[in-house]
Amino acid sequence: MRAMTKLSFVRTHRLGAISLLLMLVAGCSALQSSKPQPFFYALDSTGITAATRAPTPASTTLSTLVVNPPHAASGFDSQRIIYVREKHQLEYFSHSEWVDTPARMLAPLIAAAIGNSGAFRAVVLTPSAAAGDLRLDTEIVRLQHDLRTQPSQVRFTLRAHLVENATRRVLTWREFDTVVPAASANPYGGVVAANQAVKTVLENLSTFCAEAVRKAPMAK
Repeated sequence: MRAMTKLSFVRTHRLGAISLLLMLVAGCSALQSSKPQPFFYALDSTGITAATRAPTPASTTLSTLVVNPPHAASGFDSQRIIYVREKHQLEYFSHSEWVDTPARMLAPLIAAAIGNSGAFRAVVLTPSAAAGDLRLDTEIVRLQHDLRTQPSQVRFTLRAHLVENATRRVLTWREFDTVVPAASANPYGGVVAANQAVKTVLENLSTFCAEAVRKAPMAK
């Protein structure tokens, strides 16, 4: 009888230990599943309109533009979405990110916006085997959601240089800066405002390139 009682105690103890272990595993799984999943956002070309230009008599007189991938200033070269609460201090939203770096998302948008203007024979995005008469170099100076104002606002600044490939001469350059109020001070409100800011800057950039290529003398 004593042996059977001891055996029953051992079995009960083992069952209790197994049950406790299963509960711990289930608890850990629940904690892992409750971890917030990140939200991913994109910059896109929705609503971007082409620049207008005067008709050109022959398409063969148009230049080919090569668009280099944009560079980004320090702090703006990652997928993290930046906001500002204090001057000179950049912070990042914890569970919201861009689907890619703003520079890589911006490159095809720049090429498309300028290409749709009709001011160039072709607009190609590097890397490409195509040779071009002109080259466009750009840099993202800032893309940030400023929470210091009411309402909050997104500021986007892009610097552009138009270069003649044959001589490596900078024909002209400009810094485009725009501020767009955000509907809300959360990541989504900032993303919507950022897309509007990008739309405005790219339309201005497209007009700038179209006017510059008409006015600037080209090397023969």
